[in-house]
Amino acid sequence: MMRLARGSSRLYGVMLILAAVVLLADQLTKLWAVSALSHGERLAVVPPLIHFRLLHNPGAAFSVGVGATWVFTLATAGAVVGILYAARRLASGGWALVLGALLGGAVSHLGDRLFREPGPGRGQVVDFIDYGPFVGNVADIALVCGCAGLVLLSLRFGRPATVPNEESV
Repeated sequence: MMRLARGSSRLYGVMLILAAVVLLADQLTKLWAVSALSHGERLAVVPPLIHFRLLHNPGAAFSVGVGATWVFTLATAGAVVGILYAARRLASGGWALVLGALLGGAVSHLGDRLFREPGPGRGQVVDFIDYGPFVGNVADIALVCGCAGLVLLSLRFGRPATVPNEESV
């Protein structure tokens, strides 16, 4: 186990590395999905539970707010800034992992909003992992796991800057 000092720049580095891994995994799998799948086609992966199905989502989860994509772009940019601000005094490996997952997912979705069709600030997020009623992507998985971790760590320790003595990753 790697021992990290409280407030260590190494914790910040761990967070950034995890964020980069999530970003890279999400964008590479989206690249694959766009090149290999036809829009709307379902490809069984673990029938009947998981399929691949290419969709482009202009809204938020469950296609909420389809006409307000620019709002999600601004909110996501705000989330990225907020995560980077909160992480400036990381005191825990657990918080570094949670914030890394959230940062990676948020940056990847922000990239979709900024660089995908139909244009900057209005780009659509590529979804392709179909779990029955839900269709998502790797960034969504990281965001859900990060949010669950955030809730658990918040209930147990409080804010990231005040986490007591949880020093290992």
